[in-house]
Amino acid sequence: MDYKSYFDIPKGLTYLNTPGNGLMPIRHHEWRREWELAFFDPQGGLRDQQVAFIKGVKTEISGLFNCPVANVYAVPNFSFGFNVLLEGLPRESTFLLVEDDYPSLNYPVISRGYRYDIVAIGDGRLEANILDALKQQKTDVLILSIVQYISGLKIDLDFIKELKRDFPDLILIGDATQYLGTEPFDFMESGFDAVCGSGYKWMVAGFGNGYVMISDRLKDVLYADAQKRERPKELMWEHKSILDTFFEPGHQDVLSQGTLLQSVLFFNEIGLSNVKRHLDEVVTYAYERFIDRNWILPIVESRSCRSGLINLQVPQDCYPLLQEEGIKCFPRGKGIRIGIHLYNNKEDIDRVVDVLSKVC
Repeated sequence: MDYKSYFDIPKGLTYLNTPGNGLMPIRHHEWRREWELAFFDPQGGLRDQQVAFIKGVKTEISGLFNCPVANVYAVPNFSFGFNVLLEGLPRESTFLLVEDDYPSLNYPVISRGYRYDIVAIGDGRLEANILDALKQQKTDVLILSIVQYISGLKIDLDFIKELKRDFPDLILIGDATQYLGTEPFDFMESGFDAVCGSGYKWMVAGFGNGYVMISDRLKDVLYADAQKRERPKELMWEHKSILDTFFEPGHQDVLSQGTLLQSVLFFNEIGLSNVKRHLDEVVTYAYERFIDRNWILPIVESRSCRSGLINLQVPQDCYPLLQEEGIKCFPRGKGIRIGIHLYNNKEDIDRVVDVLSKVC
């Protein structure tokens, strides 16, 4: 199916910068215009429906990713949600982080002075390296990106389930910003205790929205002292739990959260299994063409689980040429990062190869 028709992509533009900022579907643009008009109408009632509206957003997220709605939190972005989560963990917790993972993931742990160890991706055997580290030292919390933002290395999600079985007391936290929106995901069966993310990349929902999903077990751990104290008694907070007051402390931007809602409805309509099928086809084709030219990072080339985020091992001097040719991408690490999403096809891959073959 031609999913490009859902998006307003100018002729001559090849958009491969989803790891930086995903494109919103045309229907999102239309919904936002209509919502803004209705929201600012003095005679309208949308401004008085914020609480119910945000609950509706979380209900739809709950359904798409199979997480109890009471365990879903609407946040303005990943960093906000993750920092709130981190502050709620016991201060004596020890952490295991992944080398060169997203700064907004690692630095909040390091800057707070928590005890931590770093596991290297090394030759791409990240799962084995994590397992070795967990066997060698006591670790309370493992934190990692499901898809690494520079290399595109995707953690084996079956490995996460195995970790939960083998280390039931280990708290597993995943950053899904570079992942959710690419395939079906079942939070309750995933093995993760928390999954957080922003909506502006693969969820194609623009800025100002994000999500936190947490397990029942982790809910009991977070802000344990605060949970022993009285709940708010003010009428306007009567619907809030103690954790709500931390994750959702004030008013939400309903336009931004509503855009995330539109993405959830969009993915429900077309089916995340169909998204996965499309991406598998295009990503497989891209790997075939790129491997022939030695453009794939060795640490991801041989892995069976592949993401649509690819760091092309070409000189970053090629970036201006790609821009001139209308190919949206971005220099990262030692190469140029591209992202293959719903609005990309094999012709987009051919165009990248054609342009880069002139200079590489």
